[in-house]
Amino acid sequence: MEQERPDVFSRGLGVSTPWLPRLALTPGEPAGIGPELVAALAASPIAADLIAVGDAEPILEAAARRGLALVLEDDDGQWRREREPGVLRCVHLPTAVPVVPGTLDVRNAAHVLATLTRAANGCLEGEFDAVVTAPVHKGVINDAGIPFTGHTEFFAARAHCEVVMLLVAPGLRVALATTHLALSAVPTAITAASLVRTLRILNDDLRHRFGIAAPRIAVLGLNPHAGEGGHLGREEIDLIAPALAALRAEGLQLDGPLSADTAFVPAKRAQYDAYLAMYHDQGLPVLKALGFGDGVNVTLGLPFIRTSVDHGTALDLAGTGRADPASMLAAATLATQLAAKNL
Repeated sequence: MEQERPDVFSRGLGVSTPWLPRLALTPGEPAGIGPELVAALAASPIAADLIAVGDAEPILEAAARRGLALVLEDDDGQWRREREPGVLRCVHLPTAVPVVPGTLDVRNAAHVLATLTRAANGCLEGEFDAVVTAPVHKGVINDAGIPFTGHTEFFAARAHCEVVMLLVAPGLRVALATTHLALSAVPTAITAASLVRTLRILNDDLRHRFGIAAPRIAVLGLNPHAGEGGHLGREEIDLIAPALAALRAEGLQLDGPLSADTAFVPAKRAQYDAYLAMYHDQGLPVLKALGFGDGVNVTLGLPFIRTSVDHGTALDLAGTGRADPASMLAAATLATQLAAKNL
């Protein structure tokens, strides 16, 4: 009989014992390092119930190459209070063709999206508490004739909601006003309305997901020196400043628009709970320089928790047994912490 998870704690012998958060793990591109990251995570003592959503065979093979004694079990959907390191449950979704580490195959592209769909549906239906994603390869998915721009956009479409990409590293959180766009497309993609929407989502999730009562957010300008009073561009004057003024009237604590070249110095980083960068390569190089390997990608605005690694598929490392699981562990640890707030 399926277990019924109580709202907070199961009490026995006078001790409160929490149920473990159920984390759906998607291995991403099966020919990349994702299966090895899932295997390495399963070997860790993280206090979460880990459920791989994907093909079991590449995960088992990666564990063997790494010398890990992995116990893989079919997921029965029941809640657990403890998990031994090395135990991994699995929702088995086979690839279309056998996987060769390091070699992409367009025939397995649909499989990758099937794993994301299954994990997202499970989160929406309450089967999983969060999804943690290993890297996908956008190119091979598009080469298969399937339009795909990234995890963030995929989950937003599945959940029918507006989302924001947030990268988290020790001591720094950076959200993005635009994500995977050509630099030439960024200025027209930024509007006062989009900034208001993005900052509301960022502020709300910092409060409700991260438990920050009154978030302090730094908002970067688009142009060098935040436009230099209009001499280097007017986006700060015409778009960003009016959006911030409207949100300050709602009670949000916002500074900006700030010049990006000095916004991340240590004294300023200590003042803020998060930054909003105007485009991908404005904020993320700083975060990755400070915390590469420990960074976590979080999708804000979803009705469920989604975290991910901050790196790619590393095809050159696939099959070697030498992939660094630090970012995967950081992503799962953050998902566990965020999920625990809701248990």
